[in-house]
Amino acid sequence: MRLTTSAFVDGDVIPGGFAFCVPDPDTHVSLGANRNPDLAWDELPAGTLSLVLICHDPIVPTVGDDVNQDGREVPADLPRTDFFHWVLVDLPAHIKSIGEGEFSDGVTARGKSGPAAPYGARHGLNDYTSWFAGDADMEGSYYGYDGPCPPWNDALIHEYHFTLYALSADRLGVEGDFGGREVLTALQDHVLDQATVWGTYTLNPRLGA
Repeated sequence: MRLTTSAFVDGDVIPGGFAFCVPDPDTHVSLGANRNPDLAWDELPAGTLSLVLICHDPIVPTVGDDVNQDGREVPADLPRTDFFHWVLVDLPAHIKSIGEGEFSDGVTARGKSGPAAPYGARHGLNDYTSWFAGDADMEGSYYGYDGPCPPWNDALIHEYHFTLYALSADRLGVEGDFGGREVLTALQDHVLDQATVWGTYTLNPRLGA
């Protein structure tokens, strides 16, 4: 099973056009084009009935005391956790690719609608839902893809892993509002194969943003 993209080189920098935020010399960051990257796949295993696509950043800070604070930097040795940027389930097995910007083109304040997605698939909630909780301008339910926006003062360059799972089930057993953690639990007994492509992103000028 193979997953590819023309948006960036596997393991290299993700261009700002696919990010939720881009560097801004005056305000640290501004909103980006937030387009989903194109993805294509082949060599699915026999018996594949549906696909699940997840994008996550595995090194998000677990403590926010230093996050986006002038004169401070989020330390590299801070414990880290997953942040889910895209959760897509029940994608039919006959679909072979996703076009650039097909699922996301721009930032939608308060989140894009869901869970209904193209091709009869379903979108889960991404973790901007919890990130913006309590923000009067941005709070909402964030379905679908929303790209990178790591802390602009993080000492680590962040990673974004796009993983496609081939499943032996035509519909994943998650209902209501679900996110990446619920999906990863539900798919465990149904995975036939998986493939990943990943890239890096930073907003920290010290790291070459």
